[in-house]
Amino acid sequence: MTGTRRIVMAARIGFWLAIVALLAGSVAWMTRMPGESVSEPLAELTSLEARWAARLERDVYMLADEIGVRNMGRPGSMTRTVEWLDERFSESGLRPVHHQYTLSGSGHADATAVNVVAEIPGSRRADEYVIIGAHYDTVPGSPGANDNASAVAVLLALADWFSDRPQSRTLRFVAFANEEPPFYLSADMGSYAYADSLRAADEQVSAMMALDGLGFYSTEPGSQQFPAPGLGLAYSDRAEFIAFVTRMRDRSVLTRSLGAFRREASIPSEGAVLPSFLPGVGWSDHWSFWQHGYPAFLVTDTLPFRDPNYHSPADTPQRLDFERMARLAVGLRAVVLELAGE
Repeated sequence: MTGTRRIVMAARIGFWLAIVALLAGSVAWMTRMPGESVSEPLAELTSLEARWAARLERDVYMLADEIGVRNMGRPGSMTRTVEWLDERFSESGLRPVHHQYTLSGSGHADATAVNVVAEIPGSRRADEYVIIGAHYDTVPGSPGANDNASAVAVLLALADWFSDRPQSRTLRFVAFANEEPPFYLSADMGSYAYADSLRAADEQVSAMMALDGLGFYSTEPGSQQFPAPGLGLAYSDRAEFIAFVTRMRDRSVLTRSLGAFRREASIPSEGAVLPSFLPGVGWSDHWSFWQHGYPAFLVTDTLPFRDPNYHSPADTPQRLDFERMARLAVGLRAVVLELAGE
């Protein structure tokens, strides 16, 4: 081999080594998170976790079994859900209000949809808002126990706990309409209409936490899938953890939140700061807040990447792990304290 060819070969090898190092560094930056995740086997439930597990189970069964499929195409289902949400928020001593908006397309033009909002005014920085949201609708034909009664139940548990514990910032717990198709990623999503109203009023949203699919877990090897090659190298292939996910520009709010969660929660957790174009990264109500310039992140069990009955008639309450959901809810209490209590 001539000297010139050796130089060219060395340059090529150096180039590819640099690419590999850059990719490795990028993955490390996207997946490196504060604190330590707990490991299996899990500790016994605390008394608070046990109480919350029972409450979460009741609420999920009410939504998925008693009310069932919940969408604009099933007459009366959305109204009945809103009435039930009003009752549950009121039981916690809160006064829910309705944010109503008119649909513009998706085969339901001029119909009215309702977001249910329960507010706890802040003590010192009341003009700054922390939004905790979960959608209450389902795809046609699915009772939506995991997607998304599980998250609505956790939303209600958090609202109940904070109802008599005001924080520095104002808390708003919002049950959103119309996250699912045919409204998905459009201006007809309840979360989009709500974020749009906040931006129009020039409201200050410090952080938005979207809850979506919080109830399905498995400790079987291979039960967890990932949206992009290489991510599986950073995480367990067992669907035993809860995930915190956001776009790259909102890394700060996610790392603060996951750090607080890990200081309190008794369930494994992972975090990822990823390009927003990757599958799954923007697949929920936090996307709507991104469109309006607000920092937002998703808390999820990863839904289609682990739940075999995602968006199906078999998404029933019997499959869910209410004890892990309670562990998660207690951890999210610490997240809300972190975001709103400064």
